[in-house]
Amino acid sequence: MFLFTVTKPGLRQAGALALCAVCLCGTVAAAVHFSGGAVTVSAAAVPGIETTQDIGTYFTGYGFDTDLASAAVDKVKIPKKWDDSFAAFNQIVQESGLDLADYKGKTVEKWTVLCPQLSTGDHDTYCVLLVYKAKAVGAYLLQKPSGEVTGLITAAKAGADAASEEETVEISADAYPEE
Repeated sequence: MFLFTVTKPGLRQAGALALCAVCLCGTVAAAVHFSGGAVTVSAAAVPGIETTQDIGTYFTGYGFDTDLASAAVDKVKIPKKWDDSFAAFNQIVQESGLDLADYKGKTVEKWTVLCPQLSTGDHDTYCVLLVYKAKAVGAYLLQKPSGEVTGLITAAKAGADAASEEETVEISADAYPEE
C-alpha cells in the first residue's frame, strides 16, 4: 500500500505544472493551425560542414571547382603559442573571413580536396578547409609539392583577372580595310 500526502504547496506546484502543460499544448496547436499543418525547426537550418558535399559547396562559393573524389581528412592541432610564420599563415586564413586565434590548442579536422582548375602538370593545387565542430574555422589553397599557401580571395581575384585577359582580344588598326 502506498501513502501519498499532498500539502497546500505541493498542490499549488501540481496546479502550476498542469497549467503550463495546457498552455504549451495550446501554443503548439495554434502554431500547427496557423502554419498549415507544418511546424519547422529553425535549429535544423543552421549550416554546418559535415560532408564532402558541404566542402565542395563552400569552395564553389569562392569560384573554385573541386574534385570531391580526392577528398581526404586529417586531424591537426592548432598550436597554443604562435611564432611569426604561423601568425603570417593566420593572416592568409583571415582573407577568407575566418580566424584561427579562437582555436589555439584545439584539434580540428583538415579537409583537403583537389582543385583541378588551378592544377598544372608541374604542381597540384588543393583547397583546404579547417573544421571545428562542424564549423569552418580556416580556409586556404595549398600547392604541392612546393607547399605554397595562398588565400582564397587572392587566388579568386587572380583567376578572375586571368579569365578577363583571355577574353580580351586586341585587333591592330592594320586589320581593318581602308577606304
